[in-house]
Amino acid sequence: MSLDELRDLITRHARPDLTTAIGDVLVSKVDRAEPPSPAMTGTVLAVVAQGRKRVALGDRVHEYGAGQYLVASVDMPITGHYTDIDPDRPALGFGLVLRPAVIAELLLHAEPDDLPRVDGTPPGLAVGDASDELLDAVVRLLRLLDRPRDRAVLAPLVKREVLWRVVTGAHGAAVRQLGLADSGLTHIARAVRWIRDHYARSFRVEDVARLAGMSVSAFHRNFQAVTAMSPIQFQKQIRLQQARLLLAAHPHDITGVGHRVGYDSPSQFSREYRRQFGEPPSRDATRLRASAPALP
Repeated sequence: MSLDELRDLITRHARPDLTTAIGDVLVSKVDRAEPPSPAMTGTVLAVVAQGRKRVALGDRVHEYGAGQYLVASVDMPITGHYTDIDPDRPALGFGLVLRPAVIAELLLHAEPDDLPRVDGTPPGLAVGDASDELLDAVVRLLRLLDRPRDRAVLAPLVKREVLWRVVTGAHGAAVRQLGLADSGLTHIARAVRWIRDHYARSFRVEDVARLAGMSVSAFHRNFQAVTAMSPIQFQKQIRLQQARLLLAAHPHDITGVGHRVGYDSPSQFSREYRRQFGEPPSRDATRLRASAPALP
């Protein structure tokens, strides 16, 4: 069974930094359930071999388990955690970083009829069932970790096969658009990067829409479709995630951290932080500081 072998390969090759000897290929092993925590998705394909993960993006919640996959075609702020795991049955996962240039090159070799047509801009995050062909390709890719002589020649070929299984699958539209320079998703991704890089600055939606090359109405519609948030909500998510990282290092400078991430009002910062993380920043900072030495 592909899943059985996939679990064995991930268990043997998992490292704390997630990386492997094959570029852009990641494996993870998590044996302790943690509270939901904020993170950025990156652009990635993630396949679960064991355990379950729940991910919230805006007001959408995605849950996926063994034999399922998640694709993130835009780097977005999420809150996620693993469920139903313990040291005897850890969560095990495979990841492949999605590179636009690699996807674009792959699409050059595809016939138009090979790729299902999809109207509109697809969501930037989607979950589906992994086909037998996709799982088989993932297993063969990870087998190369045990075969250094074959790795340099065969790994690029098998990575292409993994990508092909995804781009021709149920949620392939988002991955395909990642490789198209003029797709709606790439225009939104450009705006997402700008907001992420300038999260502490106020902005006018009209200006970011112009950066994305869209009318304001089209920009709002497509941004919501991709990220499940408005541009202002997206900025708030980035600000609060960054604030939490800063508070772990500066737990006694609540006002300063709030100001650094773009809040002029300490009360507004405290209120929105508590709404996002369930505790006021002072209490959460103390807890984060206390738990810091235990983090890997």
